Amino acid sequence: MENKRTAIVVGGSSGIGCETCAKLVSRGWNVINISRTPCKISGVKNEIADVVAGSTLADVIMRTGESCGNIDAIVYCAGFSMAAPIECAKECDYRYLFDVNFFGALKAMQAVIPFMKAKGGRIVLVGSLGGDLPILFDSFYSASKAALEMLAREAYLELKPYNIKVTAFLPGGTRTEFTFKRKVYSADENRTYSQKVTSAVEALADIEQRGMSASRVADDILKVLSADKPPVVKASGLKNSAYRIMSHVMPEKVTLYFDDRMYRQ
Repeated sequence: MENKRTAIVVGGSSGIGCETCAKLVSRGWNVINISRTPCKISGVKNEIADVVAGSTLADVIMRTGESCGNIDAIVYCAGFSMAAPIECAKECDYRYLFDVNFFGALKAMQAVIPFMKAKGGRIVLVGSLGGDLPILFDSFYSASKAALEMLAREAYLELKPYNIKVTAFLPGGTRTEFTFKRKVYSADENRTYSQKVTSAVEALADIEQRGMSASRVADDILKVLSADKPPVVKASGLKNSAYRIMSHVMPEKVTLYFDDRMYRQ
């Protein structure tokens, strides 16, 4: 085991995280998954922790680093999504979302950096194309992923002297069970926005379920982990990369117009 590279995947029990675990194991990595439920991939060591529960995530990462002697890579895949109008959103929900999507990633980075400073390492934060292009009525998800992307940029600058390479990895629509785990507010909770929220949620589900497979997205994550000079921000797939570039080139209101039309049926 001492000769193996060690990778931690946070949120590897399903979806993109699970596929990432599988591909890392197949390439000879020593893989530790940290999530509330175990990853069922053979060869993956599971540590049960909730990313929002106090210091449990940091504690597991510290134990892993101490027992393995090194941590070569960490991939933060944990995520939560909620469909709700800004006006109607409950504080407990949007704070929980940021705890999972952003502050959990920050905790993981703070815990893993000390183990990487001597020999270098790789940090991949799985964001979303929704961090660049807003998802209608999923504003808090988009905001948290935008914050994650900026965190990666800042960490790149801070950690570059230690040969720790940081990437914000941005999948677009991806076919996983995440679509069906999204917290969707009820008609009563959505009030006058109810029909619009329903339409946007259905459109988003269609985009995701017609999107890339989790396996293909995981392949792109592995490419980032193996690249000599990984990009600071990387969209998954040519179509998503092109769409992201266009969104930065076109006038803001034009981008938002086409983005809006995607979610209105």
